[in-house]
Amino acid sequence: MKVKKIPMRSCVVTKEKLPKMELVRVVRTPNQEVIVDLTGKANGRGAYLKKDLAVFEKAKKSKILDRILEIEVKDEIYEELKKIL
Repeated sequence: MKVKKIPMRSCVVTKEKLPKMELVRVVRTPNQEVIVDLTGKANGRGAYLKKDLAVFEKAKKSKILDRILEIEVKDEIYEELKKIL
Protein backbone atom coordinates (compact mmCIF):
# COMPACT_ATOMS: atom_id res chain seq x y z
CA MET A 1 0.00 0.00 0.00
CA LYS A 2 1.23 3.47 -0.91
CA VAL A 3 1.81 6.06 1.83
CA LYS A 4 0.01 9.34 1.17
CA LYS A 5 2.32 12.34 0.93
CA ILE A 6 1.64 15.18 3.38
CA PRO A 7 1.99 18.61 1.71
CA MET A 8 4.45 20.84 3.56
CA ARG A 9 4.44 24.66 3.49
CA SER A 10 6.61 27.35 5.10
CA CYS A 11 5.33 29.94 7.56
CA VAL A 12 6.31 33.42 6.32
CA VAL A 13 7.06 34.63 9.87
CA THR A 14 8.87 31.73 11.53
CA LYS A 15 10.21 30.11 8.31
CA GLU A 16 9.25 26.68 9.74
CA LYS A 17 8.16 23.92 7.36
CA LEU A 18 4.89 22.50 8.66
CA PRO A 19 2.06 20.35 7.29
CA LYS A 20 -0.38 22.47 5.28
CA MET A 21 -3.23 21.72 7.72
CA GLU A 22 -1.33 23.39 10.61
CA LEU A 23 -1.15 26.71 8.73
CA VAL A 24 -3.59 29.44 7.70
CA ARG A 25 -3.43 30.82 4.15
CA VAL A 26 -3.92 34.53 3.44
CA VAL A 27 -4.54 35.32 -0.24
CA ARG A 28 -4.43 38.36 -2.49
CA THR A 29 -7.06 37.63 -5.13
CA PRO A 30 -6.79 38.75 -8.77
CA ASN A 31 -9.32 41.50 -7.83
CA GLN A 32 -6.71 42.98 -5.40
CA GLU A 33 -8.67 41.87 -2.31
CA VAL A 34 -7.08 40.18 0.69
CA ILE A 35 -8.95 37.22 2.17
CA VAL A 36 -8.32 34.44 4.67
CA ASP A 37 -8.49 31.16 2.74
CA LEU A 38 -9.60 28.31 4.98
CA THR A 39 -9.96 25.86 2.07
CA GLY A 40 -6.39 26.36 0.85
CA LYS A 41 -7.60 26.46 -2.75
CA ALA A 42 -8.51 30.11 -3.42
CA ASN A 43 -7.10 31.64 -6.59
CA GLY A 44 -4.35 34.23 -6.12
CA ARG A 45 -1.04 34.90 -4.41
CA GLY A 46 -0.88 33.27 -0.99
CA ALA A 47 1.13 33.39 2.19
CA TYR A 48 1.01 30.87 5.03
CA LEU A 49 1.00 31.66 8.76
CA LYS A 50 1.38 29.23 11.64
CA LYS A 51 -1.80 28.93 13.75
CA ASP A 52 -0.36 30.79 16.73
CA LEU A 53 -1.41 34.11 18.25
CA ALA A 54 2.20 35.25 18.70
CA VAL A 55 2.88 34.64 15.00
CA PHE A 56 -0.19 36.68 13.99
CA GLU A 57 0.92 39.55 16.23
CA LYS A 58 4.46 39.46 14.82
CA ALA A 59 3.10 39.43 11.25
CA LYS A 60 0.97 42.50 12.01
CA LYS A 61 3.83 44.37 13.70
CA SER A 62 6.40 43.64 10.99
CA LYS A 63 3.88 44.07 8.10
CA ILE A 64 5.36 40.97 6.45
CA LEU A 65 2.05 40.14 4.74
CA ASP A 66 2.06 43.59 3.11
CA ARG A 67 5.46 42.84 1.56
CA ILE A 68 4.73 39.28 0.46
CA LEU A 69 1.25 39.93 -0.94
CA GLU A 70 2.37 43.29 -2.38
CA ILE A 71 -0.77 45.05 -1.08
CA GLU A 72 -1.81 46.72 2.18
CA VAL A 73 -3.43 44.22 4.53
CA LYS A 74 -6.19 45.79 6.61
CA ASP A 75 -6.66 45.25 10.36
CA GLU A 76 -9.90 43.31 9.69
CA ILE A 77 -7.83 40.46 8.24
CA TYR A 78 -5.71 40.23 11.41
CA GLU A 79 -8.91 40.26 13.52
CA GLU A 80 -10.30 37.42 11.38
CA LEU A 81 -7.08 35.46 11.91
CA LYS A 82 -7.41 35.85 15.69
CA LYS A 83 -11.00 34.53 15.55
CA ILE A 84 -9.79 31.41 13.72
CA LEU A 85 -7.67 30.46 16.74
